[in-house]
Amino acid sequence: MDFNKLALEKHLEWQGKFEISPKMELNSKVDLSIAYTPGVAAVCEEIAKDKKSVYKYTTKANTIAIVTDGSAILGLGDLGPEAALPVMEGKAVLFKKFGSVNAIPICLNTKNVAEIIQTVKLIAPGFGGINLEDISSPRCFEIENTLINELDIPVFHDDQHGTAIVVLAALINALRIVKKKKEDLKIIINGAGAAGIAITRLLIDFGFRDIILCDRKGVIHNDQPDLNWIKKEILKATNKHNFKGTLKDALVGADVFIGVSAPNTVTPEMVKEMNHNAIIFAMSNPMPEIMPNLALEAGARIIGTGRSDYPNQINNVLAFPGIFRGVLEANAPKITTEMKLQSAIAIAELVSDSELTEDYIIPKPFDERVASNIAEVIKKIARTNS
Repeated sequence: MDFNKLALEKHLEWQGKFEISPKMELNSKVDLSIAYTPGVAAVCEEIAKDKKSVYKYTTKANTIAIVTDGSAILGLGDLGPEAALPVMEGKAVLFKKFGSVNAIPICLNTKNVAEIIQTVKLIAPGFGGINLEDISSPRCFEIENTLINELDIPVFHDDQHGTAIVVLAALINALRIVKKKKEDLKIIINGAGAAGIAITRLLIDFGFRDIILCDRKGVIHNDQPDLNWIKKEILKATNKHNFKGTLKDALVGADVFIGVSAPNTVTPEMVKEMNHNAIIFAMSNPMPEIMPNLALEAGARIIGTGRSDYPNQINNVLAFPGIFRGVLEANAPKITTEMKLQSAIAIAELVSDSELTEDYIIPKPFDERVASNIAEVIKKIARTNS
């Protein structure tokens, strides 16, 4: 099936993937007087007296903004804010389908960090949360960190944390199969953008100790003269022996490969040099770092990709709907590291011992338990910390 051709045809037919529908009847003067003037004035006055009551009277309680500048669209790169809109519309549909969360795409015609931060701060009163999307690295880190510190609503860069949460969930279950301990693993992560950095951070927070991060130049080490600030920061907790070399060199004796990089960057020969019972998450889309059949033939025990046509799809749709469902229902101002870690555990625990196999280490995207389980975990943490 030619999905590219079909997508173009259907998008032309739909002319947008969602619409806004009223919750109330608007069939009479009475209806109009309640929904709009004069009756709505009373609601405005109530909110003016207590700004927090906006959550009781408006859509803020269940509506987020999906904010992008179009600088890192999927695996396509910088295509601009107009080209980002179909992806943001799709994201809005996923939020509604899997988390019952309303989401509005906001595509910004600027790549200036200060302008993006200021714009999001200015629109924040109308939303219960901010989901940052497809903003290039390292700018995305500064934007997210600043907004988290300066807003009183949750801010979440899904390319970072959604991906990291699902990777951790998949790795937790993969280790149940290969019977290895997290403290003993050598992990190689290829791709040092938003996803790669966030995955690294979350794995460290969970207790993994030996992680080497690679980019297109090879292993990231302390003697490189051209490291940006985020790579310098992540080196404080990775590559502790200052190993130097190529991705191929790094994979010798490795237990886990996690790819958020580019197609065909791993060869069967490289897989053969990995440790026994190797775990490979090759998540470059649409073409992974190595095709599953080649990895398995070369000796890998478990393989996951970002694709839906292979087993073990590692897809952040498993994370973000439930996370926002939880923080919105709890009225939590921030999404914490504890929430991310516990969300990964909640996803992993949905695969029972009897279900767990090399081809099923993580729930499928349409498993309705996922979002609700994550939401309950988030709400419990929020209540405990309030």
